[in-house]
Amino acid sequence: MLHPYVVQTGDTLLRIARSYGINPEALLAANPRVLASERLTPGLLLAVPAQPTFTYRVNAGDTLLRIAALFAVSTHALIAVNSHIDLTFLQQGQLICIPVGDSDRIVNGRAEYGARELETDIEQLRNSYPFLLRRRIGQSVMGKPITAISLGEGASKVHINAGMHANEWITTPLLMTFAEDMARAAASGTRICGADIRSLLRLVTLWLVPLVNPDGAELVQEGMSEEHPYYHELLDWNRGSTRFSKWKANIRGVDLNDQFPAFWEVEAERRDAAGPGPRDYPGPQPLSEPEAQALAAFTEEEQFDLVVALHTQGQEIYWNYRGYEPPAAELIAAKLAKASGYKSVKLTGSDAGYKDWFIQDYRKPGFTVEVGYGVNPLPLSSFHDLYDELKPLLITAMEAAVPDML
Repeated sequence: MLHPYVVQTGDTLLRIARSYGINPEALLAANPRVLASERLTPGLLLAVPAQPTFTYRVNAGDTLLRIAALFAVSTHALIAVNSHIDLTFLQQGQLICIPVGDSDRIVNGRAEYGARELETDIEQLRNSYPFLLRRRIGQSVMGKPITAISLGEGASKVHINAGMHANEWITTPLLMTFAEDMARAAASGTRICGADIRSLLRLVTLWLVPLVNPDGAELVQEGMSEEHPYYHELLDWNRGSTRFSKWKANIRGVDLNDQFPAFWEVEAERRDAAGPGPRDYPGPQPLSEPEAQALAAFTEEEQFDLVVALHTQGQEIYWNYRGYEPPAAELIAAKLAKASGYKSVKLTGSDAGYKDWFIQDYRKPGFTVEVGYGVNPLPLSSFHDLYDELKPLLITAMEAAVPDML
């Protein structure tokens, strides 16, 4: 049996397949005129293969989002298998179909991941784990929310951010997968990489900002139409190309990791960028961009004890900045390297990054982690391997923030 689906703006084959819990190959087989290498046109009618289902009786207080979270399925998939029912008006005792998925997870890194997926997953995680908190810390140039989530109640504060560079967006679902694993372990009392997560979260408050650059991530994943408010500027900055897979900057062509007031003038001279572009333009001044402003203000408000900025690629850990780093920083970097298999690197000739500014202003441990190895954007086929490298590193970073555990 096939279900009709009308392609929406931002849809990709991988996104649609993920939403319906099917293989991309099955979706392509059902639509032989669609090519995997071509972008989908909004309004295109696709045939989506049906999934096996089971029946669920609606309880008092159930909503579409709550049921999706309960069974770890997407709202798209629920709507598809209940096309004869208006799921926005559920009644107690009503029978609905639940698609049988291949995973009990909420976060799914098998397709492109941007602001829409992030907001949906955060809501589903909060429904499943009410102790997970969220805070809007700012917004992007185009008004997309920049969201922080937190777990734990400890005195030591750890911050991890991801998705600062547009074509490094895979760090966002990696960090969200870590958030889900941490929440699940805290709820069930289980361990991660040998660590007792409930005990760890009594000592540490973990603050995550999974997607610093939502506009840029959308541009890399979806491209742009002529209706885009920066259409002509982006074409000019990208040398006339409509391919944005190498784009690192925000939507105004500013590299957000060259935006922080840590010898910014030196970095601007070193980069010698003529103006906005795919990478390396530090902006007209430090913190000119709302995304960098939001992250800086959030850091100033929370006064973190240790920070980690996730980037790709290189399998390296940068831990120093102009001698401002605390004595323990090199030892912590060595522990992170041992946990992940990455290389601890004493970096020179780089300024104005988030980690640089944090070390300079707070004299506390700060780390840039270059996840994986290859060419950005890293392929989704490497997701599970990347997460296996990253998970023990992040647990070790949390432990390192607790003085007695160093």
